[in-house]
Amino acid sequence: MKINGERDLTDSPCIGICSTTNVGDDVCLGCHRSAMEVIEWNTYSDAEKIAINLRLIRERQGKI
Repeated sequence: MKINGERDLTDSPCIGICSTTNVGDDVCLGCHRSAMEVIEWNTYSDAEKIAINLRLIRERQGKI
């Protein structure tokens, strides 16, 4: 996150209602990442985080 509070594409898309860790879902109902993406997020490079966030944005736009 930037100093002014704006989110960055390397930020976690987590919105604080994780169903992968709390319920055991394969895909989180909050951020829509896979369970493995949630678990391994802190090990990903910036390029990998950006790719995941861009995929999530594309998926959201496709559902509108």
